[in-house]
This record gives sequence, C-alpha cells and structure tokens, in this order.
Amino acid sequence: MSSGPGAHSAPAPHPHDKQPTPAAPRGKTSMFSSLSVRNYRLFFAGQVVSNTGTWMQRIAQDWLVLSLTGSSTAVGVTTALQFLPMLLFGLYGGVLVDRLPKRPALLVTQSSMAVTGLALAFLTITGHVEVWHVYVAAFAVGLATVVDNPARQSFVSEMVGPDQLQNAVSLNSANFQSARLIGPAVAGVMITGVGTGWAFLFNGLSFVAPIAGLLMMRGRELHTVERAPRGKGQLREGLRYVAGRPDLIWPIVLVGFVGTFAFNFPVYLSAFADDVFQAGAGSYSMFNTLMAVGSVTGALLAARRGTARLRVLSAAAMVFGAIEIVAAAAPELWMFALLMIPLGLFGMTVNVTANTTIQMATDPAMRGRVMSLYMMVFLGGSPVGAPIVGWITDTYGARVGLAAGGAVAATAAAVIALVLARVGGLRLSVGWRHGHPSVRFVPRERREDLARAA
Repeated sequence: MSSGPGAHSAPAPHPHDKQPTPAAPRGKTSMFSSLSVRNYRLFFAGQVVSNTGTWMQRIAQDWLVLSLTGSSTAVGVTTALQFLPMLLFGLYGGVLVDRLPKRPALLVTQSSMAVTGLALAFLTITGHVEVWHVYVAAFAVGLATVVDNPARQSFVSEMVGPDQLQNAVSLNSANFQSARLIGPAVAGVMITGVGTGWAFLFNGLSFVAPIAGLLMMRGRELHTVERAPRGKGQLREGLRYVAGRPDLIWPIVLVGFVGTFAFNFPVYLSAFADDVFQAGAGSYSMFNTLMAVGSVTGALLAARRGTARLRVLSAAAMVFGAIEIVAAAAPELWMFALLMIPLGLFGMTVNVTANTTIQMATDPAMRGRVMSLYMMVFLGGSPVGAPIVGWITDTYGARVGLAAGGAVAATAAAVIALVLARVGGLRLSVGWRHGHPSVRFVPRERREDLARAA
C-alpha cells in the first residue's frame, strides 16, 4: 500500500475483505525496469502499435463526421457516444473484470475493437459510409472499453507484480502520450494523401500487435489473482469497499474534480488559440503537442520515482492548478505555449500517481471494480464538465475559464490533503531541514513526544 496521509489508518470496510499487504518502501528505480519482464514487454510493444492506431482513428473519425455533416455538434455527439457506455455501465464492467480471467477478456475486447475499425474502413473506402455508421462504431468501441479499460489496468499488476507496478503504469502512460504525438500526424498525412478510410484500416490492423502479444505470453509467469465468484450484490460490495477506505475514496474524488473542471483542454486551448491570441488551428495543434511532450516527460519521471504517495498526488494537483492560473494570465502566445510543457508534466503526474496509488492499495479481488470506478470518474468527468467550463469560457472569456478550472483543482487538492492528514493523524509542519525550508505532514504525536522529552 502506498504511504501518505490517510494510508495508515484506513478502517477495514468489511470483515471478509482481505486487505492488501503493504508494499515495502522503495527508492528510485530504473526508468524502464518493468520492461525486463517478458510478458509486460510483449504487452508494451503491442500497445505502441495499437495506441498509434487509436489516435489515428480519433482524428479520422472526427474529420469524417465533420465532412459528412459540416456540424461541430455532430462531432460532439460522436465523442459523447464513445464515452456514454463508460458512464452508464462502467461499474458493471468492473464486476465482470473481477469475475473473468484478464487475458482472455482482453483478447475478446481487443478483437471486437479491431472488427469495428475494419468495418468502418470498409464502409468508408467503398463510399457507403453514413454518419449513423460512425455513431454506431463509436458506441460499439465505448461498450468494449467498459470491460477493456479496467481489464487492462488491473492486468498490469498480474504481469509485473506489486514491486514494478508504478513503473509499468508510468510506462503505459508514456506509451499512450508518445502515440498522441505520432498518431495525429500520421493520420493527417494519410487522410490528405489516400483518404480517411485508410486511417481506419490501419487502426483495425494495429490490433494484431496486442492480440499477438497476449497470445505469446507465458501464463505460468503471470501473478494471477483469485477471481471473484459469481454472486449477488458485488457492485454494492465494491462501492462499500471504496467508501470504507479514505486512502481510495479521496484520490478518486480529487481526480473527479481535476478531470471535470481542469482537464477540459479542447475547450480551453481552442478558445485561447482563436479568441485570445487569434492564432488559428496551427497554434492549437502546437499547444497540444507541447502538452504531450510534458506528459511524456511526466510519465517517464514517474516511472523512475519508484513509489506512489498520496502527498505527491496532492502536491502535483495543487501545482497543476496553480500553473493553469498562471497560464490564464499569460500576456503573450509564446509564454502560454511554454507553460503547456509543465502543465502536461504535472497533469500526467496526477494521473499516474492516482492510478498507481489506487491499484497498490486495493485488494486484487476488488481491483476491477475499484479501477472501473476510478476510470468512470476520470474519463467521465471531462464530458460532464465540458458544458460547464464551456459556458464559463463563453460568458466570461477564456482566461477566466482556465483560471477557474485551475482554482478548482488547486482548492480541491489542498482541502483533500488536509482531510487525509486529519484521517491519518498528521499535522502540517513548516520549518527548516538541512538548511532548506521544509513543508511536510508529520504525526501529531511528535509534538507531545517533544514536550515530554523537554
């Protein structure tokens, strides 16, 4: 279990729940240490190809809908349909993941997404595609994601074990963000050169890589966990489990606030590119690219850090919010653009640290349900918050909208840090340590011990 405020005093949620064994404290680790595990190496290599295809399909899908309808609203509907299944059925997906063996479940979900991409490619290349086809495909991918996302998240620990978990989660994030740099660029060239359908075809074929990696894995080397038996009330059991664990529920709440109000970058960055700096689509693309560079850097630094602590999560979220407030006041385009790098870095630190903290603190038999709740809050927050931050941005301006999102993130992080400190019996200590200013949480008993010693 990760150390940090609240991590040592969480009450047992249920008499029959088996609590996870606390992980031994570890220092910095090699940045790519989890790649020494053969099964994870196969998984990682497959994801490199598949993530690139996924980003290509995202760009091609939006462009196709816009070409067919000429409506930005239709593009928004497509995105909403892809996220809707996670909001509606995400928790049930977690129940299924806890019941099913992870590798066969992933083979099914990855294959279904491949078929969807290939079907869309066929319809587009042959000239028979209609907008409702894209809607159906987006919803189908969303349904597969309901199981695929928590299964992939929890399967990482089965491949590498608890000691390498943070490193592997961090490398997964770096993998995805690197594909975010490559995929859209390749999609743009392919759409311009040969047409949208070929980007869908590449995505459909890209799933061959992760499917082959799953088939080539050695089952005897997996850290398999006991699956939850089929029974009634397992969804409620998962929710009770999280509700009884402050070290789980508060990071999820924090991610909910950050994801809903501060991670709506399509709204913020497009408004800054068009309304604030009048710089057009090129600047919007540059903002996203620089943020992706920061995200990759943040993921690699998290991979090297070797431990996941709740205090790191709270501090990163506060700094992330503060950078958004500073960026909102940036007077020049180049200053705003440069701030995208640390914004991506600390945003990714929040993402990776929350993910790893929650996984390491969760009983393996509950991990599917807990991770599905986490992903539902994290992925579902942006679509829910988009209309709110969009209204603030339209009404009061892009600078106020971005500053408000940053203020919500920083305030939520500060309040939750204090709550976790109180739950964990900690107090804030401000002073000097080794000649440098030190701000940290220490046990409340320390003050009493010093008084007795005096």
